Amino acid sequence: MSTTSGLPVAIIGAGPVGMAAAAQLAARHLDFVVLEAGDRIASSIAEWGHVRLFSPWQYNTDAAARALLEATGWTAPDPQHLPTGDDLIADYLAPLAAHPAIAPHIRYRTTVSAIARQGFDKVRTAGREEAPFLLRLSDGSEILARAVIDASGTWRTANPLGGNGLEAHGETEARLDNRIFDGMPDVLGNLRNAFAGKTVAVVGAGHSATGTLLTLAELATQEPGTEVHWVVRAPNPSRAYGGGAADALPARGSIGTHVKALVESGKVTVHTGFFVHEVTGDSLVSADGQKVPADVIVNATGARPDHAVASELRLDLDPILGSTRALAPLIDPNKHSCGTVPPHGADELAHPEPGFYVVGAKSYGRAPTFLLATGYEQARSVVAAIDGDWEAARDVQLELPETGVCSSSNAQGLATGVQGGLLSLPLVSATASGSACCG
Repeated sequence: MSTTSGLPVAIIGAGPVGMAAAAQLAARHLDFVVLEAGDRIASSIAEWGHVRLFSPWQYNTDAAARALLEATGWTAPDPQHLPTGDDLIADYLAPLAAHPAIAPHIRYRTTVSAIARQGFDKVRTAGREEAPFLLRLSDGSEILARAVIDASGTWRTANPLGGNGLEAHGETEARLDNRIFDGMPDVLGNLRNAFAGKTVAVVGAGHSATGTLLTLAELATQEPGTEVHWVVRAPNPSRAYGGGAADALPARGSIGTHVKALVESGKVTVHTGFFVHEVTGDSLVSADGQKVPADVIVNATGARPDHAVASELRLDLDPILGSTRALAPLIDPNKHSCGTVPPHGADELAHPEPGFYVVGAKSYGRAPTFLLATGYEQARSVVAAIDGDWEAARDVQLELPETGVCSSSNAQGLATGVQGGLLSLPLVSATASGSACCG
């Protein structure tokens, strides 16, 4: 029987939280390999690089990563500055990926297609914990690992448009016609021609939706004929306006304030109580027959985790959120905002499959309350547990800005991971081209 002696820890995803795990492993002198599907560091973040985060730099870097970088002469960005996604990569993640303690361990263009225990299917128990993990890659090759940290995020698995959680009728055809854009499209930049002069419907009530509304409203002032419609399931959009001046992250609070002003001025037409049922050639149709004109659609309904890669492992998933069962009550968006989620770590993230952990945005399942700082503490705790340092693993400490604006009805969820873990959801005004994301 093979053992795990001498095998690396496998990290799936080279986003912020995956890279934090790498830094934590490097600090403990543990061997690791980072498997990144993209051809660059944080490839998902690069897709929303135009977006400015509403959380400042002080919340967006990991302590172990900072220690590694500072030893090379790196200077941390202004802690109060609001970075864009591109800034996050250029000023932090790219230098970290180039660090000599990290760079040799990253494998780009490497997609994990399945994970199992070497020599064991899901049913077989005796000796299971001593067997290495086997990660099969998309090219058919395989690697062995002593533990697996899945930080792949949810950016690639957007929720469908359907108000019942299913794909709307006609949604597939509309995607093939390039009429649907997920997440936070760069409507003022490289996708400008896709939106200029069009009737645009934004579906969703989180920060990605409201940030996109702000950029579209700006586009409408520059490009005659651009119309902006906002589609939400709630009976009114008030909760999407968030905490305003009461938000501990002022940039995030300003998002809702600006969007409310756009609605009240008529620059954005809001459609409430709208459950998308069908996408036609020129509109969205609700379950009760309402119609919203839509040449182009922005799907800002959030994302969901895809655990298919680990289907041969023993997972204990909450049936509602898709997080671990132990974590679910701590992050329930019906009870918690981003800032009220209690500290949690390896114990809450553990599965019945010892040595397998999901961290970052994917760890939250469908809960939209994830913050990047939370993911960094998850990574620290999990790495300590893998190293057998349970005292450190259970000494979980986290200070988050109270927000009161990240409940289930007004937060979208990243990210965003945003591949590997989203952070602050984008914003406008104090943002980059005016979108809004999580922190």
